[in-house]
Amino acid sequence: MLNYIMEILPSLLSGAGMTLQIFFWTIILSIPLGVILGLGLTSKFKPLTALIKFYVWLMRGTPLLLQLIFVFYGLPVIGIVFDRYDAALFAFVLNYTAYFAEIFRGGLQSILKGQYESAKVLRLTYWQTLRKIVIPQVFKIVIPSVGNEVINLIKDSSLVYVIGIGDLLRAGNVATARDVTLIPLVLVGVIYLLLTAVVTYILGKVEARYSTWR
Repeated sequence: MLNYIMEILPSLLSGAGMTLQIFFWTIILSIPLGVILGLGLTSKFKPLTALIKFYVWLMRGTPLLLQLIFVFYGLPVIGIVFDRYDAALFAFVLNYTAYFAEIFRGGLQSILKGQYESAKVLRLTYWQTLRKIVIPQVFKIVIPSVGNEVINLIKDSSLVYVIGIGDLLRAGNVATARDVTLIPLVLVGVIYLLLTAVVTYILGKVEARYSTWR
């Protein structure tokens, strides 16, 4: 059994590398976009707020799996063509930006209005107020919710197999079908658990660091 594990482990680790690529780029792109849309959701410009609310409702109200299929197989009908990796990343960023936008909206609305008024007394501009006073507090408030979504992203990344990307789950499925054994899927589960454990540990450290500022 050990020899078999060592034989299939390289392909599983290669698949895990693709999974981590999707994970990291989704985080890097969707969190800043979520902050921007979260600000838009708190805007007094009603048409903008309504448009972002519709986007958030659409992304949160439909399955990520359906969004992946639509981006890769549906958009080419109207002439928009992505390769497999770009389609997966595009769908993931669209989906997670919506969730992060709603999280940051809640964080922004939890900041007392008195803090904005105090910033005006100090003659800070709106953007200075956001950067120096509001955003740091919002990040501290939303860390647990953001952490939950980050952990979900690790597991959701397995959905990219439906458009033929060689991720961790696909590598496990191929080995299982070829060798007629469940060992590859067990190893896939172990790798996902390890990835989740590492991310949970890092998030715990970040949350503990921010908690010292209370």
